[in-house]
Amino acid sequence: MIIGCFALIEPFTPVRRQFQLIREMGIDYVDLTDSHDGASLGSEAGFVASLSLDSHPAKIRQLVEEFQLTMTSVCAHANLLDPTSPDRYGTTEVIKAIRLADLLDVKQVITTELEPKTEFGRHLSRAEKLFSIREKLYEPVLWAEELGIELLLEPHGELTDTVEGMSAILDALGHEATVGVNLDTGNSWLGGGDPHDFVKVFGRRIKHVHWKDMPAEWESQRGTRFGCGMGTIPLGDGVVGIEQIVAELQAIGFDGPTTLEVAGVENVKMSVDRLRRWTS
Repeated sequence: MIIGCFALIEPFTPVRRQFQLIREMGIDYVDLTDSHDGASLGSEAGFVASLSLDSHPAKIRQLVEEFQLTMTSVCAHANLLDPTSPDRYGTTEVIKAIRLADLLDVKQVITTELEPKTEFGRHLSRAEKLFSIREKLYEPVLWAEELGIELLLEPHGELTDTVEGMSAILDALGHEATVGVNLDTGNSWLGGGDPHDFVKVFGRRIKHVHWKDMPAEWESQRGTRFGCGMGTIPLGDGVVGIEQIVAELQAIGFDGPTTLEVAGVENVKMSVDRLRRWTS
């Protein structure tokens, strides 16, 4: 099992600083966590840890190589339920992420539906939500298949957070060899799903794992909140049952990349130590 870290460790600093911190913690793997179209003032000024999807790949490759890291995935979490708009991260950006991943020789792009932010999106029926996701990912799936990229769906919304909803999306998208699952342990639990059931049901379609544990005080929000950026405690200190999930993943033969989404350097270090112990 490959243990990596998300590139959002220190706020208000650029990607280069995030990579430096990850290297200093003794972690060898990283993802492209945040990205944008075109130019970004915050990124240009050095206080946003985001890379442009329009970057020359050599620029990103040199940055990764500088810190002797290996990139495992490009994150392309999209708004798939609200209407298409130039200011929304959607189909075009997911396709750009897939093409950038190919140029970087990265084999996984991770996306999800997120929560709708408009009255239109919030009032869609379940069937309409499923259609919206299917329509917005139709072309990205074809691009991923053409380029040999795994397009992975992460629990991070009302549908993807449950086994039933994720199954419906996977069935609608088809292309089983291309479309898979990125299991987010904290998000699936918080959204009212069960990450243990995700392992049982989806098995080898799980190609990547985002690690988060959740504290007991969040139990009252289960099923009402869909996704959180990162966990605030080390793996094993919460109620999700991370050690058991590790064992369940190993039992099905999972040996792919994983990414820690844990806030705080010491929490990350403790989580790495525990993951290494649990997988030894």
